[in-house]
Amino acid sequence: MAWVLRILGLSESTYYDRKKRATRPATKRPPEGQIGRPVPGYSFTVTGEKVSDEQIKEWLLELLEGEEHVYGYKLLAQCIRNRYSVKLNKKKAYRLCKDLGILRQSRKRLPSHPRRLPKNRVVTGSNQLWQMDIKYGYIIGQERFFFVLSIIDVFDRVVVQQYRGPVCEAKHAVQTLWRALQSRLQSGEAMPVIRTDNGPQFVSKLFGDTCESLDMIHERIPPRTPNMNAYIESFHSILERDLFSKREFRTFEEAYEALDQYMDFYNNRKMHGSLKLMPPAKFSEWVTTLEDSSEFHKAM
Repeated sequence: MAWVLRILGLSESTYYDRKKRATRPATKRPPEGQIGRPVPGYSFTVTGEKVSDEQIKEWLLELLEGEEHVYGYKLLAQCIRNRYSVKLNKKKAYRLCKDLGILRQSRKRLPSHPRRLPKNRVVTGSNQLWQMDIKYGYIIGQERFFFVLSIIDVFDRVVVQQYRGPVCEAKHAVQTLWRALQSRLQSGEAMPVIRTDNGPQFVSKLFGDTCESLDMIHERIPPRTPNMNAYIESFHSILERDLFSKREFRTFEEAYEALDQYMDFYNNRKMHGSLKLMPPAKFSEWVTTLEDSSEFHKAM
């Protein structure tokens, strides 16, 4: 039988459940067209007295004639509970309001900042395109995770700012971005484009409002397209390979100290194959000295 069910694309549990229902006595079957158990048609008060659904519907209509007309079904149910001591849950309140045709139309929540998809950008210098993402580390001594939020410059690969902590909320993403801008940009310099995934920190109203107030373009990659955030993804894979996979941390302080030491090595001393074997910070300085000279484009 199992191979027949596999051919039909039907699971064994579904088959035997249907077979069991077919052999159930007629007296135990629900009426034709009814799904699930029958509706009892009444509710109980806190003292155990029955109250019919028709009575509850009358109370609901009375409420709508008063100040309570502004309420939805959940708050109407609360009014019934408070006023008449009836045990009325939100599911039954929804059904009764639907029967009466008094359900309020649900409000459509519009995103404050619609997603701006990434563009294919030609990056010719530092502070033109930054990528931002979050990685997790683990504290084996406390069996807890910690967050590492990093911002990398796509051109010179410098990790321009980083946050690490036991939680990572929208405010931490905003604070990290703000510190990065303060440390990298001169007065009057154009804002970089910031590119992220669709994590809750980045789709938040706070992060969107911050980028808008700074006149900063925020791009969010489509789901399941990490290649569009390849530079920060690559950095985090290097961080995992060189540090997290080789060390076990007993405390948060131990992990943060090791991370700070590695970041100093990565930015200032670690040779990078795509940066003429220079560390990111040195490459950034080297490019800056050439930008105003005729040798810049030849060197690049």
